[in-house]
Amino acid sequence: MLQLEQELKNNAYPGRGIIIGRSADGRKAVIAYFIMGRSVNSRNRIFVTEGEGIRTQAFDPSKLSDPSLVIYAPVRVLGCDTIVTNGDQTDTIYEGLEEGLTFEQSLRSRKYEPDGPNYTPRISGLVHMEEGNFDYVMSILKSNDGDPACCNRYTFAYDNPAAGEGRFIHTYREDGDPLPGFYGEPEKVAVEGDIDSFTRLVWESLNEDNKVSLFVRFIDIATGEYETRIVNKNQ
Repeated sequence: MLQLEQELKNNAYPGRGIIIGRSADGRKAVIAYFIMGRSVNSRNRIFVTEGEGIRTQAFDPSKLSDPSLVIYAPVRVLGCDTIVTNGDQTDTIYEGLEEGLTFEQSLRSRKYEPDGPNYTPRISGLVHMEEGNFDYVMSILKSNDGDPACCNRYTFAYDNPAAGEGRFIHTYREDGDPLPGFYGEPEKVAVEGDIDSFTRLVWESLNEDNKVSLFVRFIDIATGEYETRIVNKNQ
C-alpha cells in the first residue's frame, strides 16, 4: 500500500486525480477529486457547489479562453450513486444510469479528450451505497500510448472495500511534453484520518505551483449523510 502523501509530493504534475476508498474507522466512504493546471486557462478555475455535487467555474471570466475541457460538473449525485469524473462524462454517466445503463455501458459512447498530442485520459468513478454497504468502480479511457486511432477502455470494480484503503487514479503518469498518460491499475493508497486531516494531507501534498482545486467528501455508510470540503487556490 502506497502513502498518498509521498505519491503526490513525488509527482509535480499528476494532472487530475480521483481517490476513492474507505475511512480507517470503516464507517465512511471517501471520495476526493483534484485538478491541476499548467496553462492560464486551466489554472483560472474554482470549484463551486451545485446541488449535491460541484461544478468548475472560471475564477476570472475575462481570462477564460476555451471552456470546452475546463468547465464541467466533476461530481453529481443520482439516488444512491455519487459520480466523480474529470470531464463532462459525468453527465454521460448520470444520463446513462437514468436510462438503465451500467456505469461501463454509459462510457461506451466516450473516449479520451481531443487535446492532441496529450489525448488526456478520461478518468471516472462511481460510489454506490445500499443497505449499509458500499462498493465502487473506476474507469479510464485512454489513447493507445498516444495513438488516437485506438481508444483503450479499462474498468476496475471494488466490492466491500477494506477499511483504511483506497484507490488512486490520475490522468498523467508524470510531467512531460507531451504528457504521458496514466497506465496500470489504480494505485492502492492508505486512507487515514478524518475529513479535515485527509483534506489537508492531499492539498498540502499537491505541487504548489500547479494545484488548482480539491473536493473531498466523506459519506456515512450507515445513513448516507455526508460532509464535504472544497479548497480553491484562487480565493
